[in-house]
Amino acid sequence: MRAVIQRCFDGSVKVANKTVGKIGRGIAVFLCVEKEDTVNDAAYIIEKTISMRIFDDKNGKMNLSVKDINGEILLISEFTLCGDIRKGTRPNFSLSMGFADAEKLYDYVTSKLKKLVFSVETGIFGAMMTVNISNDGPVTILLNSRKTF
Repeated sequence: MRAVIQRCFDGSVKVANKTVGKIGRGIAVFLCVEKEDTVNDAAYIIEKTISMRIFDDKNGKMNLSVKDINGEILLISEFTLCGDIRKGTRPNFSLSMGFADAEKLYDYVTSKLKKLVFSVETGIFGAMMTVNISNDGPVTILLNSRKTF
């Protein structure tokens, strides 16, 4: 499972020009489910997402998590994070999990996050979305449940 996490002042997601999710201060999480992913991969991503200390404390040091600041999460499904562009110029998405199974794991992550943080908003799985984020920093973190950077 892969995730790109961006600290933000606010964010929103629209589908067919209708806002379906909107947050204030917190993080935007772009999530990709890969073929071999299980609930163990989801648990890793969930734990890292809610506990990573990427918000400033009173001394200006990144020492607080999204939970610590009662921040919000905007969770967006994005299978294109699996894109492999090493050969040719068109991304190969063969590493991404099939739609139905990926949606189940995405829904699992969503439900667990909703139990752990102040507010979680989402896009619509598999839809074409317009995502707006006011990136704070910028601070962007890459997570991969199977690989260390």
